Amino acid sequence: MASDNYSDGPALKIGQVAKNTGLSVKTIRFYCDQGLVVPSCRSEGGYRLFDQHAVADLVIIRALRSMDVPVGEIRKILDVRRSGVCNCATLKNSIQGQSASIERRVSELLVMKEELDHLLAGWQDCGGVKS
Repeated sequence: MASDNYSDGPALKIGQVAKNTGLSVKTIRFYCDQGLVVPSCRSEGGYRLFDQHAVADLVIIRALRSMDVPVGEIRKILDVRRSGVCNCATLKNSIQGQSASIERRVSELLVMKEELDHLLAGWQDCGGVKS
Protein backbone atom coordinates (compact mmCIF):
# COMPACT_ATOMS: atom_id res chain seq x y z
CA MET A 1 0.00 0.00 0.00
CA ALA A 2 1.45 3.37 -1.01
CA SER A 3 0.58 5.16 2.21
CA ASP A 4 2.79 2.73 4.15
CA ASN A 5 5.80 4.56 2.72
CA TYR A 6 4.86 7.63 4.75
CA SER A 7 5.67 5.87 8.01
CA ASP A 8 9.23 5.16 6.83
CA GLY A 9 11.94 7.47 7.98
CA PRO A 10 12.62 9.34 11.18
CA ALA A 11 10.20 11.63 12.91
CA LEU A 12 11.03 15.24 12.14
CA LYS A 13 11.22 18.23 14.46
CA ILE A 14 8.96 21.14 13.64
CA GLY A 15 11.84 23.21 12.23
CA GLN A 16 12.70 20.44 9.78
CA VAL A 17 9.05 20.14 8.78
CA ALA A 18 8.88 23.89 8.26
CA LYS A 19 11.90 23.75 5.99
CA ASN A 20 10.49 20.77 4.04
CA THR A 21 7.03 22.27 3.56
CA GLY A 22 7.81 25.97 3.17
CA LEU A 23 5.55 26.80 6.11
CA SER A 24 6.64 28.74 9.15
CA VAL A 25 6.95 27.04 12.54
CA LYS A 26 4.24 29.37 13.83
CA THR A 27 1.89 28.32 11.03
CA ILE A 28 2.51 24.62 11.70
CA ARG A 29 1.74 25.18 15.38
CA PHE A 30 -1.48 26.95 14.38
CA TYR A 31 -2.52 24.00 12.21
CA CYS A 32 -1.74 21.68 15.13
CA ASP A 33 -3.83 23.84 17.46
CA GLN A 34 -6.68 23.73 14.92
CA GLY A 35 -6.46 19.93 14.80
CA LEU A 36 -5.57 19.83 11.10
CA VAL A 37 -2.32 18.00 11.74
CA VAL A 38 -1.20 15.99 14.73
CA PRO A 39 2.40 15.36 15.77
CA SER A 40 3.23 11.66 15.79
CA CYS A 41 4.84 12.02 19.22
CA ARG A 42 6.94 14.28 21.42
CA SER A 43 10.67 14.11 21.99
CA GLU A 44 12.13 13.67 25.46
CA GLY A 45 12.57 17.45 25.48
CA GLY A 46 8.89 17.97 24.66
CA TYR A 47 9.39 18.94 21.02
CA ARG A 48 6.67 18.03 18.55
CA LEU A 49 7.78 15.31 16.16
CA PHE A 50 6.07 14.68 12.84
CA ASP A 51 5.94 11.64 10.58
CA GLN A 52 5.65 11.71 6.80
CA HIS A 53 1.82 11.52 7.01
CA ALA A 54 1.80 14.88 8.79
CA VAL A 55 4.28 16.35 6.32
CA ALA A 56 2.09 15.21 3.40
CA ASP A 57 -0.97 16.73 5.10
CA LEU A 58 0.88 20.02 5.60
CA VAL A 59 1.82 20.13 1.90
CA ILE A 60 -1.86 19.70 1.02
CA ILE A 61 -2.90 22.30 3.59
CA ARG A 62 -0.40 24.79 2.18
CA ALA A 63 -1.68 24.27 -1.37
CA LEU A 64 -5.31 24.63 -0.31
CA ARG A 65 -4.65 27.73 1.80
CA SER A 66 -2.85 29.31 -1.18
CA MET A 67 -6.22 29.03 -2.94
CA ASP A 68 -7.91 30.66 0.09
CA VAL A 69 -9.74 27.46 1.00
CA PRO A 70 -11.09 28.04 4.54
CA VAL A 71 -9.68 25.99 7.43
CA GLY A 72 -13.08 24.33 7.99
CA GLU A 73 -13.19 23.14 4.40
CA ILE A 74 -9.60 21.89 4.65
CA ARG A 75 -10.60 19.90 7.73
CA LYS A 76 -13.35 18.17 5.71
CA ILE A 77 -10.96 17.39 2.86
CA LEU A 78 -8.37 15.94 5.25
CA ASP A 79 -11.00 13.88 7.09
CA VAL A 80 -12.13 12.32 3.80
CA ARG A 81 -8.51 11.76 2.75
CA ARG A 82 -7.64 10.10 6.07
CA SER A 83 -10.69 7.84 5.88
CA GLY A 84 -9.15 6.22 2.81
CA VAL A 85 -12.05 7.24 0.60
CA CYS A 86 -11.32 8.92 -2.71
CA ASN A 87 -11.69 12.63 -2.09
CA CYS A 88 -11.62 13.82 -5.69
CA ALA A 89 -15.25 14.98 -5.54
CA THR A 90 -14.72 16.74 -2.21
CA LEU A 91 -11.63 18.53 -3.47
CA LYS A 92 -13.30 19.37 -6.79
CA ASN A 93 -16.34 20.82 -4.98
CA SER A 94 -14.08 22.89 -2.74
CA ILE A 95 -12.14 24.27 -5.68
CA GLN A 96 -15.37 25.03 -7.57
CA GLY A 97 -16.67 26.87 -4.51
CA GLN A 98 -13.50 28.92 -4.28
CA SER A 99 -13.65 29.70 -7.98
CA ALA A 100 -17.25 30.90 -7.64
CA SER A 101 -16.28 33.01 -4.62
CA ILE A 102 -13.47 34.64 -6.57
CA GLU A 103 -15.81 35.27 -9.50
CA ARG A 104 -18.29 37.02 -7.17
CA ARG A 105 -15.50 39.12 -5.69
CA VAL A 106 -14.23 40.10 -9.15
CA SER A 107 -17.76 41.20 -10.09
CA GLU A 108 -18.03 43.26 -6.89
CA LEU A 109 -14.67 44.89 -7.58
CA LEU A 110 -15.66 45.74 -11.15
CA VAL A 111 -18.81 47.45 -9.88
CA MET A 112 -16.73 49.41 -7.37
CA LYS A 113 -14.29 50.42 -10.11
CA GLU A 114 -17.14 51.62 -12.32
CA GLU A 115 -18.51 53.70 -9.44
CA LEU A 116 -15.09 55.24 -8.80
CA ASP A 117 -14.58 55.94 -12.51
CA HIS A 118 -18.00 57.60 -12.63
CA LEU A 119 -17.11 59.70 -9.59
CA LEU A 120 -13.81 60.76 -11.16
CA ALA A 121 -15.45 61.57 -14.50
CA GLY A 122 -17.67 64.11 -12.78
CA TRP A 123 -14.90 65.47 -10.58
CA GLN A 124 -14.54 69.21 -10.46
CA ASP A 125 -11.45 70.72 -8.98
CA CYS A 126 -12.32 73.00 -6.08
CA GLY A 127 -9.65 75.50 -7.05
CA GLY A 128 -8.03 75.25 -3.64
CA VAL A 129 -4.35 75.20 -2.79
CA LYS A 130 -2.52 72.35 -4.46
CA SER A 131 -0.19 70.36 -2.28
